[in-house]
Amino acid sequence: MTGLVARLARVRREMLGINRRNHEYLFRWNRRDRWAVADDKLATKAALVAAGVPVPATLGTCAAPWELRALRTMAARADGFVAKPARGAGGGGVLVVARVDGEHLWKPSGARLGWNDVVAHAADVLAGVYSLGGREDALLVERRVVCEAAMTGLAWGGVPDVRVVVLRGVPLAAMLRLPTRRSDGRANIHLGGLGVGVDLADGRTTHAVAQGRAIAAHPDTGVALAGAVVPAWDDVVTLAVQAADAVGLGFLGVDVVVDAALGPLVLEVNVRPGLAIQLANRAGLRPRLAHVAGLARVPEDVAARVALGRTLARSG
Repeated sequence: MTGLVARLARVRREMLGINRRNHEYLFRWNRRDRWAVADDKLATKAALVAAGVPVPATLGTCAAPWELRALRTMAARADGFVAKPARGAGGGGVLVVARVDGEHLWKPSGARLGWNDVVAHAADVLAGVYSLGGREDALLVERRVVCEAAMTGLAWGGVPDVRVVVLRGVPLAAMLRLPTRRSDGRANIHLGGLGVGVDLADGRTTHAVAQGRAIAAHPDTGVALAGAVVPAWDDVVTLAVQAADAVGLGFLGVDVVVDAALGPLVLEVNVRPGLAIQLANRAGLRPRLAHVAGLARVPEDVAARVALGRTLARSG
């Protein structure tokens, strides 16, 4: 019983909840005029590109129904593509097409689509079906990222991404998000993806969770989830910090993917990062956040901030 009480006391002391996340970090460290940048993928991408931060290639955009007539032309520029709402959240409305063959398209799950299905989905996006607040939206079409060879066994039907939580430009925790059959090849946790903690020091995976419960192996591939190393790890963490600087947010989550040919790319940023990263790492965020929030100043140099985050992670 004493051990249980001690564990519960530690959870209460270290785990970050939604209310504390919002009031002490999200509201305090993010200027409201920068929220709009994070909540609009087109604005985010423009800010990242302007700062020289690498991102997936844009094939085209649609902001009005009559522009959907050009959708097939822009999407067919690549063998695979991703169509997503500019103001969507949590992976809602993201359509991943793994292969295009004339009139036929295939999702990562192997399900076949036609161009009419893609246009109908895009029309729903423009109508605001997936957007924050149900507002009219725009469609962003990007070249599909190709999974780096070392990561293929850890994912099913899609590309893993790394979520890095950053405060004041200091990376504090990282989680590998893995696609599954249940998530239809998307890496979002609440859609059924897996969360795997990653050691900030060396990019090695530690613990994994699925729907809030510990898991040792990928349910679809059977591959063990602990002990893998994320490729180009130093670049991944550095890129997350550079992205935070580029969008001008003090507290956020940055999602980075590793493309087989292009290396690390920033997929998007999230001004309201979820808290499952704590379960995946078996470590609460509060001590690290409190330390960085209490600093009189943080280093200007990106490498120094990365080093600071790794030091805090090692100290627990």
